[in-house]
Amino acid sequence: MGHDLYEIIHRRRDVRGEFTGEPVPDDTLDRILTAAHAAPSVGLSQPWDFVVVRDRRLRETFHAHVREEREVFAATLDAEAAARFARIRIDGVLESTLSVVVTYDPERGGPGVLGRHAIADAGLYSSCLAIQNLWLAATAERLGVGWVSFYREDFLRGLLGIPAGIRPVAWLCLGPVTHLHDVPDLERHGWRSRRSLEMARHEDRWDGRR
Repeated sequence: MGHDLYEIIHRRRDVRGEFTGEPVPDDTLDRILTAAHAAPSVGLSQPWDFVVVRDRRLRETFHAHVREEREVFAATLDAEAAARFARIRIDGVLESTLSVVVTYDPERGGPGVLGRHAIADAGLYSSCLAIQNLWLAATAERLGVGWVSFYREDFLRGLLGIPAGIRPVAWLCLGPVTHLHDVPDLERHGWRSRRSLEMARHEDRWDGRR
């Protein structure tokens, strides 16, 4: 079983163009969300919520916003980077079966969240752990997940009626896929190369490598 977990971790991909749009069984979605909800959280605050988005009009409205933000980012690039970026897909909002928006409520578990007094972002990290659980569970179910980050939080909050003060942390596209690539998209398109573990590992003290 341990080897299966390692295989899932390394097989996981950020999916863009491989969604089929086929249905996700309700019991499968329940297992995935249950895994996400089982994530550890600071002070057992469980600061996340999960908004399952199926409505086509909502997704089309969000997709239009994503396209606008793509153009905003593209305008900041030099010609060479812009040419590389033009070849990269950034979302599968309309092609995926559904989406899950994961939020963070900083008031959950308050006023005194055990373990958060010195690190204010510990609650936000907890929501990210729920996202990772969701992603690995979906991969184990042979589904794909794509994290869309080209959006403004206020826009998404208004679109989905998320209360003020609650942060939408991630829009995750979810659904069956034709396949998962062996090499992540950004590496395949020459955007960035992966750092080796040796470059990231330090012993006892930071050794000056960046």
